Amino acid sequence: MATVRFTLAILLTLLHQAEPSAETSVFVLKGQDVHLNVQTNVTLQDVDVLFWKFNSAVNVVKYPPKATFERYKGKAEFSEGDFSLLLKNLQEGDSGLYDAVVSGDNDRNVATYLIQVQERVEPPVLTVESNSNINAICNVTVKCRVQNTFLTSSCNSSTCSQVGGESRGAETSTVPLLSVYVAGGSIICNHSNQVSWANDTKEIKTICLLKLEREREDRNYAVTVGMPGPVIHVIIIFVGCALIGW
Repeated sequence: MATVRFTLAILLTLLHQAEPSAETSVFVLKGQDVHLNVQTNVTLQDVDVLFWKFNSAVNVVKYPPKATFERYKGKAEFSEGDFSLLLKNLQEGDSGLYDAVVSGDNDRNVATYLIQVQERVEPPVLTVESNSNINAICNVTVKCRVQNTFLTSSCNSSTCSQVGGESRGAETSTVPLLSVYVAGGSIICNHSNQVSWANDTKEIKTICLLKLEREREDRNYAVTVGMPGPVIHVIIIFVGCALIGW
């Protein structure tokens, strides 16, 4: 009895190992191709037929004999050697579940993919809202915007922290991620999804130097405007004499 139970345990373990893993998520840039492999060893018996299906209801290809269904002619290519499927020029409507199923005495699933087609993200725009120098530390407030979504962040030479707006998306989400951070001496506004990214940058040193130059010009202007009239006249006369060589 113990031997029978041990044998059954081994068989169940082998069957479990032979089954494909849970669905595999694949992100594809719109207009690109994707290659799908079976996820377990496949040997077709005389009565077996292998189907690739879309959303468990629409047939893509079958083998044998090799045939591509009307909807996927010119869009799908099947390899008899390894039973893989090539899907071409994917669009948003191609997002969904793709299964490889061997149908015979008993149907069995040999591959499952969740395809998510994404468009290329739009470039963001980074603008400087304000900046200040306190104790020789430059602090910059920036706004990172894409369409109607934006982030407002306070940054210095090493870090940024969000102070307003709405952070959109997450690394594991299908929603594009909008983020602001510091790297290589620049503030970076990054817009990304799983298949593309775009950014806009501002160099912190340049922002802070421009701020210092403007403050210096403002101080010089204030000093000039605040001079008494006779002093200004003396300066004008002195400059005039210097120009004519007196």
